[in-house]
Amino acid sequence: MSNFQLRLISGVVMATAVLVLTWLGGLPFRLFSAAMALGIFYEWSRMSRGGHQDVQTRDSLGFLPGLFMLVVAAAVVVGAPVLGTLALIVILTAVLGILSAVRTGDQWETAGFVYASLSGLSLALLRGDDSAGLLAIVFLFTVVWSTDILAYFVGKALGGPKLAPSISPGKTRSGALGGLVSAVLAALLFGHLAGHSSLLVLGITAALLSIVSQVGDLFESWVKRRHGFKDSGTVIPGHGGVMDRVDALVAAAFALYLIGWALGGADQPAHGLFQG
Repeated sequence: MSNFQLRLISGVVMATAVLVLTWLGGLPFRLFSAAMALGIFYEWSRMSRGGHQDVQTRDSLGFLPGLFMLVVAAAVVVGAPVLGTLALIVILTAVLGILSAVRTGDQWETAGFVYASLSGLSLALLRGDDSAGLLAIVFLFTVVWSTDILAYFVGKALGGPKLAPSISPGKTRSGALGGLVSAVLAALLFGHLAGHSSLLVLGITAALLSIVSQVGDLFESWVKRRHGFKDSGTVIPGHGGVMDRVDALVAAAFALYLIGWALGGADQPAHGLFQG
C-alpha cells in the first residue's frame, strides 16, 4: 500500500469518527476535545525534551506539566464554567512559567501547556450542546479541510514560489491562495445551505480562518524544525502525530472562538455565529 493510500484511508476513518462525535456533541465531543489536547501536549513535551520518553530526562519539570494538563482536560470534560477554566489556565501557566524560569531556563513546556489547553477548550466551547454549536463546528471543518485539500492540489498543479521555504519547503504561494479561495467558496455554499443571514460576514470569516489555519500549520512546522523532528508523532498511520493532523484546525478554532465570544459571549460563542 502506498503512503498516499494509507493517508487517504486513515484520513477517511478519522474524518468519519470526528463527524460522528461532532453530531453527538455534549460529553462525547468534550471527551474528544480533551483527548486531543492531551495528545498535543504529550507530543509537544516529547519534542521539547528531545524525544525522550522518560519524564525525568534532561532538566525538565518532571510530571508536573502533565498533571496540570490533566486538570485542564478534566475541566473541559465536565464542562466547567469557561471563565473559571480560563482563570485556572492562567494560574497554572503562571506557576509553570515561574518554575520553568528557575529550573529549566526555557518556556517550551509552558508554551505547550497554553497551546494544548486553549486548543481543547476552544473546540469544546464552540460545539456546546445545541444546533448552533453543530453548525459552528461543521463550518470550521468546512473551512479548514477545504483550505488543506485545495492548497495541496493547487500547489502541486501550479507550483511557483515557495510560501515559507525555511519552515515548510513543500508549501507554495499558489497553494495558499488556492486554499483561501476554496475555503471562501465552500463557506458560502455551506452558509447558503444552512440559511445563514449574512453570507458576506461568513465569507470574510472564512477568509480569516483560512489564513489563520495556514499560519497554524506553519507554526507547527516551525516547532518541529526547532526541535529537529519531521513528524510530531507516529500515532496516526500516514499522517504522523496528533499535532500534525490538527495544527491548522486548532489555530482556526481558537480564532473562531474569539470571534464567537465577541459576538455571542464566552459561554455560547456559537450563538454569535449561528443563531439557532
